[in-house]
Amino acid sequence: MTRSAAARAALALAVLVPLLVLAALAGLSLGAGNASIANALRGVEPDATLVFRLRLPRVLLAAEVGAALSIAGATLQALLRNPLADPFVFGLSGGAAIGAALAVAAGGTVVGTATVAAASWAGLLPAQLSAVLGALAAALLVVALGRSRGQLRPERALLVGVVFNSFASALVLSLEAILAPEKTQAVLLWLSGTLGYETGPVLSAAAVSVLLPALVLTALAGRLNLLALGEEGAAALGIDVEATRLICFIASSAAVGAAVALTGLVGFVGLVVPHAVRLFVGPDHRVVLPASAVGGAAFLVLADAAARLLFRGLGAEPPVGAVTAVVGAPLFVFLLRRRA
Repeated sequence: MTRSAAARAALALAVLVPLLVLAALAGLSLGAGNASIANALRGVEPDATLVFRLRLPRVLLAAEVGAALSIAGATLQALLRNPLADPFVFGLSGGAAIGAALAVAAGGTVVGTATVAAASWAGLLPAQLSAVLGALAAALLVVALGRSRGQLRPERALLVGVVFNSFASALVLSLEAILAPEKTQAVLLWLSGTLGYETGPVLSAAAVSVLLPALVLTALAGRLNLLALGEEGAAALGIDVEATRLICFIASSAAVGAAVALTGLVGFVGLVVPHAVRLFVGPDHRVVLPASAVGGAAFLVLADAAARLLFRGLGAEPPVGAVTAVVGAPLFVFLLRRRA
Protein backbone atom coordinates (compact mmCIF):
# COMPACT_ATOMS: atom_id res chain seq x y z
CA MET A 1 0.00 0.00 0.00
CA THR A 2 1.38 3.40 -0.94
CA ARG A 3 1.87 6.14 1.60
CA SER A 4 -1.12 8.14 0.29
CA ALA A 5 -3.40 5.08 0.38
CA ALA A 6 -2.23 4.25 3.90
CA ALA A 7 -2.92 7.83 4.96
CA ARG A 8 -6.44 7.75 3.51
CA ALA A 9 -7.11 4.39 5.16
CA ALA A 10 -5.89 5.70 8.51
CA LEU A 11 -8.05 8.82 8.17
CA ALA A 12 -11.12 6.81 7.18
CA LEU A 13 -10.71 4.42 10.10
CA ALA A 14 -10.03 7.34 12.46
CA VAL A 15 -13.49 8.63 11.58
CA LEU A 16 -15.37 5.35 11.24
CA VAL A 17 -14.07 3.49 14.30
CA PRO A 18 -15.31 6.20 16.72
CA LEU A 19 -18.58 6.15 14.78
CA LEU A 20 -18.83 2.41 15.36
CA VAL A 21 -18.10 2.90 19.06
CA LEU A 22 -20.84 5.54 19.31
CA ALA A 23 -23.23 3.25 17.43
CA ALA A 24 -22.44 0.42 19.85
CA LEU A 25 -23.09 2.69 22.83
CA ALA A 26 -26.40 3.73 21.28
CA GLY A 27 -27.27 0.07 20.70
CA LEU A 28 -26.52 -0.74 24.34
CA SER A 29 -28.42 2.27 25.68
CA LEU A 30 -31.54 2.41 23.50
CA GLY A 31 -34.42 0.00 23.44
CA ALA A 32 -37.90 -0.76 24.66
CA GLY A 33 -36.78 -0.53 28.29
CA ASN A 34 -34.60 2.00 30.06
CA ALA A 35 -31.14 0.81 31.05
CA SER A 36 -27.97 2.59 32.13
CA ILE A 37 -24.58 1.38 30.95
CA ALA A 38 -23.00 2.86 34.07
CA ASN A 39 -25.37 0.89 36.30
CA ALA A 40 -24.77 -2.25 34.24
CA LEU A 41 -21.02 -1.91 34.71
CA ARG A 42 -21.59 -1.71 38.47
CA GLY A 43 -23.70 -4.89 38.34
CA VAL A 44 -26.99 -3.17 39.13
CA GLU A 45 -30.01 -5.22 38.07
CA PRO A 46 -31.96 -5.31 35.83
CA ASP A 47 -29.60 -3.01 33.90
CA ALA A 48 -26.75 -5.55 33.85
CA THR A 49 -28.94 -8.32 32.44
CA LEU A 50 -30.58 -6.03 29.91
CA VAL A 51 -27.31 -4.56 28.64
CA PHE A 52 -24.93 -7.53 28.72
CA ARG A 53 -27.19 -10.53 28.14
CA LEU A 54 -29.73 -9.05 25.73
CA ARG A 55 -28.43 -5.96 23.98
CA LEU A 56 -24.71 -6.74 23.77
CA PRO A 57 -25.17 -9.98 21.76
CA ARG A 58 -27.43 -8.14 19.32
CA VAL A 59 -24.94 -5.30 18.93
CA LEU A 60 -22.15 -7.78 18.20
CA LEU A 61 -24.30 -9.72 15.74
CA ALA A 62 -25.40 -6.55 13.95
CA ALA A 63 -21.78 -5.41 13.66
CA GLU A 64 -20.67 -8.75 12.22
CA VAL A 65 -23.51 -8.99 9.71
CA GLY A 66 -23.22 -5.34 8.67
CA ALA A 67 -19.48 -5.75 8.04
CA ALA A 68 -20.04 -8.92 6.01
CA LEU A 69 -22.75 -7.47 3.78
CA SER A 70 -20.90 -4.23 3.22
CA ILE A 71 -17.52 -5.68 2.28
CA ALA A 72 -19.24 -8.23 0.01
CA GLY A 73 -21.18 -5.45 -1.69
CA ALA A 74 -18.04 -3.38 -2.26
CA THR A 75 -16.31 -6.43 -3.74
CA LEU A 76 -19.16 -7.30 -6.11
CA GLN A 77 -19.38 -3.71 -7.33
CA ALA A 78 -15.69 -3.86 -8.21
CA LEU A 79 -15.84 -7.28 -9.87
CA LEU A 80 -18.90 -6.45 -11.98
CA ARG A 81 -17.93 -2.81 -12.52
CA ASN A 82 -21.49 -1.83 -11.68
CA PRO A 83 -22.54 0.46 -8.80
CA LEU A 84 -25.86 -1.39 -8.43
CA ALA A 85 -24.25 -4.73 -7.62
CA ASP A 86 -24.76 -5.97 -4.08
CA PRO A 87 -25.32 -9.36 -2.39
CA PHE A 88 -29.09 -9.18 -2.90
CA VAL A 89 -29.11 -8.11 -6.57
CA PHE A 90 -26.32 -10.54 -7.48
CA GLY A 91 -28.27 -13.47 -6.07
CA LEU A 92 -26.07 -14.39 -3.10
CA SER A 93 -28.78 -13.54 -0.59
CA GLY A 94 -31.35 -15.54 -2.53
CA GLY A 95 -29.06 -18.57 -2.69
CA ALA A 96 -28.33 -18.31 1.02
CA ALA A 97 -32.06 -18.05 1.78
CA ILE A 98 -32.73 -21.21 -0.23
CA GLY A 99 -29.98 -23.05 1.64
CA ALA A 100 -31.27 -21.93 5.03
CA ALA A 101 -34.87 -22.77 4.13
CA LEU A 102 -33.89 -26.23 2.91
CA ALA A 103 -31.98 -26.82 6.14
CA VAL A 104 -35.11 -25.99 8.13
CA ALA A 105 -37.28 -28.17 5.89
CA ALA A 106 -34.84 -31.11 6.15
CA GLY A 107 -34.80 -31.04 9.95
CA GLY A 108 -35.48 -34.50 11.35
CA THR A 109 -34.77 -36.29 8.05
CA VAL A 110 -31.70 -38.36 7.16
CA VAL A 111 -30.33 -35.45 5.12
CA GLY A 112 -31.01 -33.09 8.00
CA THR A 113 -29.17 -35.33 10.45
CA ALA A 114 -26.16 -35.49 8.13
CA THR A 115 -26.20 -31.70 7.79
CA VAL A 116 -26.26 -31.29 11.57
CA ALA A 117 -23.28 -33.64 11.91
CA ALA A 118 -21.31 -31.80 9.21
CA ALA A 119 -22.15 -28.41 10.68
CA SER A 120 -21.16 -29.50 14.18
CA TRP A 121 -17.83 -30.77 12.86
CA ALA A 122 -17.21 -27.38 11.21
CA GLY A 123 -18.32 -25.47 14.32
CA LEU A 124 -21.29 -23.94 12.51
CA LEU A 125 -25.06 -24.06 12.75
CA PRO A 126 -26.77 -26.35 10.20
CA ALA A 127 -28.67 -23.40 8.70
CA GLN A 128 -25.47 -21.36 8.56
CA LEU A 129 -23.56 -24.10 6.73
CA SER A 130 -26.45 -24.62 4.30
CA ALA A 131 -26.73 -20.87 3.68
CA VAL A 132 -23.01 -20.61 2.89
CA LEU A 133 -23.29 -23.49 0.42
CA GLY A 134 -26.42 -21.93 -1.09
CA ALA A 135 -24.74 -18.57 -1.56
CA LEU A 136 -21.70 -20.20 -3.15
CA ALA A 137 -23.88 -22.26 -5.50
CA ALA A 138 -25.78 -19.10 -6.48
CA ALA A 139 -22.52 -17.25 -7.19
CA LEU A 140 -21.21 -20.06 -9.38
CA LEU A 141 -24.51 -20.26 -11.24
CA VAL A 142 -24.69 -16.52 -11.86
CA VAL A 143 -21.07 -16.41 -13.03
CA ALA A 144 -21.55 -19.40 -15.33
CA LEU A 145 -24.70 -18.00 -16.92
CA GLY A 146 -23.28 -14.48 -17.01
CA ARG A 147 -20.38 -15.50 -19.27
CA SER A 148 -20.37 -14.87 -22.98
CA ARG A 149 -17.55 -15.83 -25.37
CA GLY A 150 -15.35 -16.85 -22.49
CA GLN A 151 -15.69 -13.59 -20.53
CA LEU A 152 -17.94 -12.48 -17.70
CA ARG A 153 -20.36 -9.80 -18.84
CA PRO A 154 -21.28 -7.63 -15.82
CA GLU A 155 -24.66 -6.53 -17.17
CA ARG A 156 -25.56 -10.12 -18.08
CA ALA A 157 -24.48 -11.40 -14.65
CA LEU A 158 -26.62 -8.80 -12.90
CA LEU A 159 -29.63 -9.72 -15.02
CA VAL A 160 -29.14 -13.39 -14.17
CA GLY A 161 -28.86 -12.42 -10.49
CA VAL A 162 -32.17 -10.54 -10.59
CA VAL A 163 -33.92 -13.47 -12.28
CA PHE A 164 -32.38 -15.92 -9.82
CA ASN A 165 -33.63 -13.85 -6.88
CA SER A 166 -37.17 -14.09 -8.26
CA PHE A 167 -36.74 -17.84 -8.55
CA ALA A 168 -35.34 -18.03 -5.01
CA SER A 169 -38.28 -16.06 -3.61
CA ALA A 170 -40.76 -18.34 -5.35
CA LEU A 171 -38.97 -21.46 -4.10
CA VAL A 172 -38.84 -20.24 -0.50
CA LEU A 173 -42.52 -19.30 -0.60
CA SER A 174 -43.32 -22.76 -1.97
CA LEU A 175 -41.38 -24.33 0.89
CA GLU A 176 -43.41 -22.29 3.37
CA ALA A 177 -46.60 -23.83 2.03
CA ILE A 178 -45.51 -27.35 2.99
CA LEU A 179 -43.71 -26.61 6.26
CA ALA A 180 -45.12 -26.94 9.74
CA PRO A 181 -46.29 -23.62 11.25
CA GLU A 182 -43.30 -23.32 13.60
CA LYS A 183 -40.87 -23.92 10.72
CA THR A 184 -42.76 -21.44 8.54
CA GLN A 185 -42.27 -18.82 11.25
CA ALA A 186 -38.53 -19.47 11.25
CA VAL A 187 -38.34 -19.00 7.47
CA LEU A 188 -40.38 -15.78 7.68
CA LEU A 189 -37.90 -14.42 10.21
CA TRP A 190 -35.08 -15.00 7.73
CA LEU A 191 -36.97 -13.34 4.89
CA SER A 192 -37.79 -10.24 6.94
CA GLY A 193 -34.28 -9.79 8.30
CA THR A 194 -34.39 -10.13 12.08
CA LEU A 195 -31.57 -10.01 14.61
CA GLY A 196 -31.84 -12.54 17.42
CA TYR A 197 -30.17 -13.10 20.76
CA GLU A 198 -27.39 -15.48 19.81
CA THR A 199 -25.08 -17.31 22.20
CA GLY A 200 -21.36 -16.75 22.59
CA PRO A 201 -20.29 -19.75 20.45
CA VAL A 202 -22.60 -18.67 17.61
CA LEU A 203 -21.27 -15.12 17.74
CA SER A 204 -17.70 -16.45 17.71
CA ALA A 205 -18.43 -18.67 14.70
CA ALA A 206 -20.08 -15.73 12.93
CA ALA A 207 -17.07 -13.52 13.67
CA VAL A 208 -14.73 -16.07 12.12
CA SER A 209 -17.07 -16.46 9.14
CA VAL A 210 -16.84 -12.72 8.56
CA LEU A 211 -13.21 -12.07 9.52
CA LEU A 212 -11.59 -14.68 7.28
CA PRO A 213 -13.38 -13.61 4.05
CA ALA A 214 -12.77 -9.96 4.94
CA LEU A 215 -9.02 -10.60 5.31
CA VAL A 216 -8.93 -12.48 2.00
CA LEU A 217 -10.80 -9.73 0.16
CA THR A 218 -8.67 -6.98 1.70
CA ALA A 219 -5.53 -8.85 0.66
CA LEU A 220 -6.86 -8.84 -2.93
CA ALA A 221 -7.82 -5.16 -2.87
CA GLY A 222 -4.95 -4.17 -5.15
CA ARG A 223 -6.10 -6.68 -7.76
CA LEU A 224 -9.67 -5.40 -7.43
CA ASN A 225 -8.40 -1.93 -8.31
CA LEU A 226 -7.08 -3.30 -11.59
CA LEU A 227 -10.14 -5.46 -12.30
CA ALA A 228 -12.38 -2.44 -11.82
CA LEU A 229 -10.62 -0.84 -14.81
CA GLY A 230 -11.21 -3.83 -17.08
CA GLU A 231 -10.26 -7.49 -17.43
CA GLU A 232 -7.95 -7.05 -20.42
CA GLY A 233 -5.90 -4.34 -18.74
CA ALA A 234 -5.66 -6.36 -15.52
CA ALA A 235 -4.51 -9.45 -17.43
CA ALA A 236 -1.91 -7.40 -19.29
CA LEU A 237 -0.49 -6.31 -15.93
CA GLY A 238 -0.05 -9.93 -14.82
CA ILE A 239 -3.27 -10.45 -12.84
CA ASP A 240 -4.84 -13.92 -13.01
CA VAL A 241 -8.34 -12.63 -13.66
CA GLU A 242 -10.21 -15.93 -13.36
CA ALA A 243 -8.46 -17.04 -10.17
CA THR A 244 -8.91 -13.63 -8.54
CA ARG A 245 -12.59 -13.51 -9.47
CA LEU A 246 -13.22 -17.03 -8.19
CA ILE A 247 -11.52 -16.37 -4.85
CA CYS A 248 -13.46 -13.12 -4.42
CA PHE A 249 -16.77 -14.79 -5.22
CA ILE A 250 -16.07 -17.63 -2.79
CA ALA A 251 -15.05 -15.25 0.00
CA SER A 252 -18.06 -12.99 -0.61
CA SER A 253 -20.40 -15.99 -0.71
CA ALA A 254 -19.05 -17.30 2.59
CA ALA A 255 -19.52 -13.95 4.31
CA VAL A 256 -23.02 -13.36 2.92
CA GLY A 257 -24.11 -16.94 3.58
CA ALA A 258 -23.15 -16.71 7.23
CA ALA A 259 -24.89 -13.33 7.53
CA VAL A 260 -28.12 -14.49 5.89
CA ALA A 261 -28.24 -17.67 7.96
CA LEU A 262 -28.17 -15.62 11.16
CA THR A 263 -30.31 -12.61 10.25
CA GLY A 264 -32.15 -13.27 7.01
CA LEU A 265 -32.40 -10.92 4.04
CA VAL A 266 -31.18 -7.54 5.23
CA GLY A 267 -31.11 -5.24 2.22
CA PHE A 268 -29.36 -2.00 1.27
CA VAL A 269 -26.38 -2.42 3.62
CA GLY A 270 -24.16 -3.82 0.86
CA LEU A 271 -25.42 -1.19 -1.56
CA VAL A 272 -25.53 2.05 0.39
CA VAL A 273 -22.47 1.81 2.64
CA PRO A 274 -19.85 1.20 -0.11
CA HIS A 275 -21.29 4.14 -2.07
CA ALA A 276 -21.07 6.41 0.96
CA VAL A 277 -17.52 5.27 1.69
CA ARG A 278 -16.35 5.86 -1.90
CA LEU A 279 -17.87 9.31 -1.81
CA PHE A 280 -15.50 10.31 0.99
CA VAL A 281 -12.37 8.16 0.53
CA GLY A 282 -12.24 7.63 -3.24
CA PRO A 283 -12.20 4.44 -5.36
CA ASP A 284 -9.08 2.74 -3.96
CA HIS A 285 -10.29 -0.63 -2.67
CA ARG A 286 -7.36 -0.89 -0.29
CA VAL A 287 -9.19 1.84 1.59
CA VAL A 288 -12.77 1.14 0.53
CA LEU A 289 -12.94 -2.48 1.76
CA PRO A 290 -11.84 -2.01 5.39
CA ALA A 291 -13.73 1.28 5.62
CA SER A 292 -16.88 -0.37 4.23
CA ALA A 293 -16.62 -3.16 6.80
CA VAL A 294 -16.48 -0.70 9.69
CA GLY A 295 -19.13 1.55 8.15
CA GLY A 296 -21.46 -1.37 7.50
CA ALA A 297 -21.09 -2.54 11.09
CA ALA A 298 -21.98 0.92 12.41
CA PHE A 299 -24.92 1.27 10.00
CA LEU A 300 -26.60 -2.00 10.99
CA VAL A 301 -25.98 -1.47 14.72
CA LEU A 302 -27.76 1.89 14.48
CA ALA A 303 -30.57 0.37 12.40
CA ASP A 304 -31.10 -2.33 15.03
CA ALA A 305 -31.11 0.26 17.81
CA ALA A 306 -33.75 2.20 15.87
CA ALA A 307 -35.84 -0.96 15.42
CA ARG A 308 -35.81 -1.62 19.16
CA LEU A 309 -36.51 2.02 19.93
CA LEU A 310 -39.58 1.97 17.65
CA PHE A 311 -41.11 -0.62 19.99
CA ARG A 312 -42.00 2.21 22.36
CA GLY A 313 -44.27 3.87 19.80
CA LEU A 314 -45.48 0.91 17.74
CA GLY A 315 -45.91 -1.66 20.49
CA ALA A 316 -43.99 -4.14 18.33
CA GLU A 317 -40.44 -4.33 17.05
CA PRO A 318 -40.16 -4.02 13.25
CA PRO A 319 -37.61 -6.27 11.51
CA VAL A 320 -34.22 -4.66 11.10
CA GLY A 321 -34.47 -5.43 7.36
CA ALA A 322 -37.45 -3.10 7.16
CA VAL A 323 -35.53 -0.34 8.94
CA THR A 324 -32.53 -0.64 6.60
CA ALA A 325 -34.87 -0.47 3.59
CA VAL A 326 -36.73 2.60 4.88
CA VAL A 327 -33.46 4.38 5.69
CA GLY A 328 -31.35 2.97 2.88
CA ALA A 329 -33.61 3.71 -0.08
CA PRO A 330 -33.73 7.53 0.31
CA LEU A 331 -30.09 7.57 1.42
CA PHE A 332 -29.08 5.75 -1.76
CA VAL A 333 -31.01 8.25 -3.90
CA PHE A 334 -29.24 11.09 -2.07
CA LEU A 335 -25.83 9.52 -2.66
CA LEU A 336 -26.59 9.04 -6.37
CA ARG A 337 -27.51 12.72 -6.69
CA ARG A 338 -24.28 13.69 -4.93
CA ARG A 339 -22.26 11.60 -7.41
CA ALA A 340 -24.14 12.94 -10.46
